[in-house]
Amino acid sequence: MVGEVSASPTITLHGITKRYGSVVACDDVDLMLHPGQIHGILGENGAGKSTLMKILIGLVQPDEGHLLLHGRPVSVHDPQTAADLGIGMVHQHLSLVDELTVWENVLLGDHRRFDRGIARRQVADTAARYGLAIDPDVRVGDLSAGLRQRVELIKCLRRDPKILILDEPTSVLTPAESEDLFSTLRAAVVTEGRAVALVSHKLAEILHATDVVTIMRQGKVVEHRPTTGATALDLATAMVGRRVSLRSSAAALGATDDLDAGHGEPDTPEGSGTDPAAARPVVLQIDHARVLRHGVAVIDDLCLTLHAGEILGVAGVEGNGQRELGDLLSSLVHLDGGTVTVNGVTAHPGRAGSMAGLGVAVIPEDRHDSGCVLSMTVAENLLLDRIGSVSTMGFVRRTELRQRALALMDEFDIKGAGPDATFASLSGGNQQRVVLARELSHHPAVLVAAQPTRGLDVGAIEYMSARLRAAAASGIGVLLISTELEEILDLSDRIVVLSRGRVIGELTRAEATAERMGLLLGGMAEHA
Repeated sequence: MVGEVSASPTITLHGITKRYGSVVACDDVDLMLHPGQIHGILGENGAGKSTLMKILIGLVQPDEGHLLLHGRPVSVHDPQTAADLGIGMVHQHLSLVDELTVWENVLLGDHRRFDRGIARRQVADTAARYGLAIDPDVRVGDLSAGLRQRVELIKCLRRDPKILILDEPTSVLTPAESEDLFSTLRAAVVTEGRAVALVSHKLAEILHATDVVTIMRQGKVVEHRPTTGATALDLATAMVGRRVSLRSSAAALGATDDLDAGHGEPDTPEGSGTDPAAARPVVLQIDHARVLRHGVAVIDDLCLTLHAGEILGVAGVEGNGQRELGDLLSSLVHLDGGTVTVNGVTAHPGRAGSMAGLGVAVIPEDRHDSGCVLSMTVAENLLLDRIGSVSTMGFVRRTELRQRALALMDEFDIKGAGPDATFASLSGGNQQRVVLARELSHHPAVLVAAQPTRGLDVGAIEYMSARLRAAAASGIGVLLISTELEEILDLSDRIVVLSRGRVIGELTRAEATAERMGLLLGGMAEHA
């Protein structure tokens, strides 16, 4: 539904250009945001859309171009200036303090005096208004990724911005939560005259939630059009400049329904699902696992069996033990009960490096939090867990480090300024490839892929899906942990559903209909 749009834009970006050395991140970009309108911003990772939004919020200064607010020139020097002008942004990568409570994080940076009781009520009221219910007194460090995203949203919305920038706001929300958010947001946009920029990689989200869409490629605007009449295939082709295979990527994009008409039958994943899982050796066995957090069981009597060469999907609503399962297999938490075995060898997950030593590789759900070091180079991140192999008496052999990094960058098609560039300078898709390259270069028995396509564009999703299938085809047991139901259905040979830290149902690919999965995700195991 298209809202009433004022003839005068709230804010205009004209001729915006930003260079980083020889790389032109934004190249003469024009963009207008109107009151009463949700404006979609699409583009591959590295297309320039995030740089453009950072310029709008004052985190980056343009080399050329200018901004007009209600037709008048403005300079946005920093985020505080942006906030004073009524511009707010919800970032994809969260900027919260784990040790503080929800309400303390929401008020962080607010220079006004406040009463604790009133502040808590304001946070609760904002949360309720936008359908983002949360306990204001809970410690943020104890929240799941999905609930942390809610805090980031509440933090921005509490300031009541007239121009709202949403950078992948639903990447860790459930479909129902996303629908509720956009329903409420649409009402606020129309009735309160807000101008919204929605940066998203989910084609279905752009198609269903926006009024107009601007598509960027290699720093330039390549298309600007009304959303009405657009298709997922149209948008994806404009994003990457070629026709893409969207069947696998549609799983994570949430666009499967939109693509069915144009692509015929689903592709059969190569190297997966051709042999019964039971005939293959068991590479990972979890028996009656129990993990406590503050005395509460976050993993409770969990049983899983993973075979060589299969992809086992772990589905469930965010906050039902997925994060803790990933932490357990990353040696970040210890068992309070039960056992974990890898290739028949009993593991001790609470000991640092023990799971990796047994052949378990992990793509963590948040690469910035636990998958890499942003300030280190690409080469250092690729060899991060075995830097001793290119060191002598504590000194790194830089030439060998670069050579080995270059080989991995070539094998996994990692694009960027080179092995000496900082990890932070890479696009999200290339950052994920670095993590994948490092983990697969160990030739693991088990690959744990937690939310592997979260926040990635269509091309990067296509690549990641193919790599996971290839890993299974090579004999690696892949444990796919994802809240994206379409992704689970598309990639998995078998599927288990978690609820409250335990498995409440298991289905083969053939048994996993949308109806049965929906019942299981709703906790109705006995009816599925």
